[in-house]
Parts: sequence; structure tokens; C-alpha cells
Amino acid sequence: MQPTSDFATALHNALSDALADKRRRCEEIDPVIGEAAGMLAEFVLDGGKRLRPTFAWWGWLGARGDTDPAVVVRAVAALELLQAAALLHDDVFDGSTTRRGRPTVHVRLAGAHRTAGWSGDADRFGTAGAILLGDLALTWADDVLRDAGLPPVALRRAGPVWSAMRTEVLAGQYLDLRAQAAGDETEESALRVALFKSAAYTVARPLQLGGAIAGAPAALMDAYHRFGSDIGIAFQLRDDLLGVFGDPAVTGKPAGDDLREGKRTLLVALALRAATASGAAAAGDAVRAALGCATLSASQLDAARGALVALGAADAVEKRIATLTDSALAALDNSPVEPAAARRLTELAHAATRRDS
Repeated sequence: MQPTSDFATALHNALSDALADKRRRCEEIDPVIGEAAGMLAEFVLDGGKRLRPTFAWWGWLGARGDTDPAVVVRAVAALELLQAAALLHDDVFDGSTTRRGRPTVHVRLAGAHRTAGWSGDADRFGTAGAILLGDLALTWADDVLRDAGLPPVALRRAGPVWSAMRTEVLAGQYLDLRAQAAGDETEESALRVALFKSAAYTVARPLQLGGAIAGAPAALMDAYHRFGSDIGIAFQLRDDLLGVFGDPAVTGKPAGDDLREGKRTLLVALALRAATASGAAAAGDAVRAALGCATLSASQLDAARGALVALGAADAVEKRIATLTDSALAALDNSPVEPAAARRLTELAHAATRRDS
């Protein structure tokens, strides 16, 4: 496979092959485990933007990597399993009922429990099962990276990046949970969650993973970190806007889910700060009333949306996205990245921050 061939197809095939092998091994344990592994495989293969392995691929190309491209594709496929683990756990933590327009895994497992008439609480079974499948995905991610066939020196270089990324995404999930529980509405908390829960493992670390496999110089690894952190945060800020203002038919999630789940995003933090500073108590109350409201009505959602716009928070987040994108592209421009990769990373940066789903 040439470096410029159809990466998406090669990635899908690599994932399919790895997951088929994993499922066979699970079936050897017990057909029931094979069935659960099949549900996980379906979740991984059915949809998703594949951003993380794509950034890793271009991070490798940008560093002029000379490893067999097919091996690199197999290695970066591990990022999709890390992503699956995070999504399965997030859906449980947030009590989400849909993902990509379909029932979430814990909802599907609870439904299977009810249909079969098993004993015990169906929802608790669904939650426990989804957590275990998320753990399985995380385990498989390690296996896929290790068994991809990378030269030993490249695998050793990738190790610290991979280790840091796993720790950071789990830390980000905990920070998110704690911010919701503690009601932390500060801008600093929102940005810290965005950095570690999303930015680090969406763009920055995948780029560095590709760079590490290629043996990128320190200057390029630093540029990847700066570019990736800024674009990753901008990506999450776009996600925050879509979580409130997005079209469910496009996003695949119910309208206002972030508000319903009580997410203390930068959008919310800026709105509440503006409400306090301007004395707009009614607007601030509309936002607070929506936060964590499991029975959020259409009228309450409309009121919260109106307040977020009127307080200038939505516009401020849009401006922050633009500023972060400009900063990221400047870091890329001043780096020793291969020119064709720089052009593609610029395109990916715009796609990640201007999307509607």
C-alpha cells in the first residue's frame, strides 16, 4: 500500500480483521462472550469520524515516516478502540440513550435483559455490561498497537505517548464527572476538561503517536502538541455548541443533551459569568434551570438557548474556536512538517472545527 492510497478503506479493513480475530478468541471462551464481543465490534465499525487514527496517520507522514504503511495503519487502528472505550463509558456516565442515532450499548443490553426475562435489574445489567465492554475495548487497543508489527524501536518510541494518552483521557473523564458533581462553573475547569477529555486524545497525542512511530524530531513533536492541543480544544468547543444548538437528525443525539446532563462547558461558564457581570439574572436563571434537568422541556431548552445567545456566550465560543484554529495553524506553519501533510492537516483542522455533527 502506498502512503497516499485510500487510508479510510485500509483502516476499516485493519479494524475488521483485528475485531474478527478478537471475536473468535472470545467465542472460544463462551458463545455468550462472543456475542458480547460482536456487539462491541459492531459499535466500533458502525460509524464514527475516525479522526484520531487519521491524525496519527498524517502525523506519521508529516514526519516522513518510512515504516511499512500497512503496519502503520494497523497500529493507528488502536486509537479507534481507545475511542470506543471512552464513548461506552461516557454514555453510561451521562445516562445517554442514543449514540449516532441509535440506542447506546447500555440501553441495548438492558433491553436484551428485559426481553429475555432475566432476574435482577435490567438497567443495572446494561450499565455493568457496557462498562465491561468499554474495558475490553481498552484492553484490545493495547493489543492492536502491540501486535501491529511495528519495528521494536518504533514501538518503544510510541510507548510513552500511548501511555500518556490513556492516562489523560481517563483523567479527563474524571474531571468532567467531578465538575458536574461539584457544580464547578469556572472557565478554567471547563478548559481543563476540554483539554484532557477531548483535545489530548483526539488530536495532540494521535499526531505525536504518528510522529513517534516515524522518529520525528523534537521540534516537530512540539509543534504537533501545540497544533493538536489548540485544534483539539476547538473541536470540543464545537461539540459543546452542537450539544446545545445542534440538529438531532445530524448529530445523532437528543437536542440539549449537554444541558440535560449538567455539563459545565465553556459555553455555560461564559454565559453564567456574563449574567453575573451584567446583572442579567433572568438569563442566568434560564441557563441554570436547564443544567442537570432530566425532564428538560422544549420550552426550557428554547429559553436556555436564547439566554446563551443573548448573553453573548455562543458568539464568544465561536470566536474562541477561530482564535484557537489560527493559533494551531501558525504552529504548523512554523514547524518542519512535510508540506503535503501540512496541507492535509490544515484541511482536517477546518473540518474538525466547522462541522455540524
